Amino acid sequence: MIALEVLRTGPLALLEDLGRPGLAHVGVTRSGAADRDAHRLANRLVANPDDHATVEITLGGFAARVRGGDVDIAVTGADADPAVGGIPFGTNSIHRVRAGEVISFGAPRAGLRSYLAVRGGIDVEPVLGSRSFDTMSGIGPPPLRVGDVLAVGAQSEHYPELDQAPVAAIATGRIELRVVPGPRDDWFPHPDALVHTGWVATDRSDRVGMRLTGRPLTYRWPDRQLPSEGATRGAIQVPPNGQPVILGPDHPVTGGYPVIGVVTDADTDRVAQIRAGQAVRLRWTTPRIPADGSPDW
Repeated sequence: MIALEVLRTGPLALLEDLGRPGLAHVGVTRSGAADRDAHRLANRLVANPDDHATVEITLGGFAARVRGGDVDIAVTGADADPAVGGIPFGTNSIHRVRAGEVISFGAPRAGLRSYLAVRGGIDVEPVLGSRSFDTMSGIGPPPLRVGDVLAVGAQSEHYPELDQAPVAAIATGRIELRVVPGPRDDWFPHPDALVHTGWVATDRSDRVGMRLTGRPLTYRWPDRQLPSEGATRGAIQVPPNGQPVILGPDHPVTGGYPVIGVVTDADTDRVAQIRAGQAVRLRWTTPRIPADGSPDW
């Protein structure tokens, strides 16, 4: 059996695929890879289906030894100087690893999460149809620990067609995210303050949500309470302190804070790579029309 033996985990290493959709009605969110584009690319480079499990590595520091045979791997997302046997190889490329060799990651210069794909995928027992770990509910294969042995699944008949993919570098400066207004922007006397404020990602961010800090937003009706509503990835909830939270892949299925806008689906993958202290600017994707038709800023 070909397998990976975990030698180091870094701050956090999780198994993730594309999640478990369709279970919100029983209180289970989708979860899955925080940066789905990077996850899919890693799998495609080694000729895996998109839904095969990868290792999601937060802030580098991961290491694993290959046991039982040779494998092809790919690393995407944050560039954490991946190496095999101490010799670096390029992010967004495939690399052959011999049995006994060690795959290692340093600390990324930009971005937050790297993805390690192995040809054949990580073959662990699915939970509710997915190999993803949900950090909020604890559903799925648990976070990786030193000594874990991860079996590699059967390889497909297809062989990788490219040995490297051209991918733009992850930005280190201010990130701009596109936002669809509403559905509860009418709960704010000045909802355009969301896009006129310079926000900063805080160190209290995680897979459940990215917390922003900046000039607080205010409620139009501070004494009213909103009944809990369905929540979605990318929704921007505003709690009473006025500091927005962008919901991530492990978000709760319902929430009672008003949602002033929703980050576009494509840009939620970019949220996954924003680091604490990084500047964030939000921009409406469509003109926001005030309920009374008058300007509000």
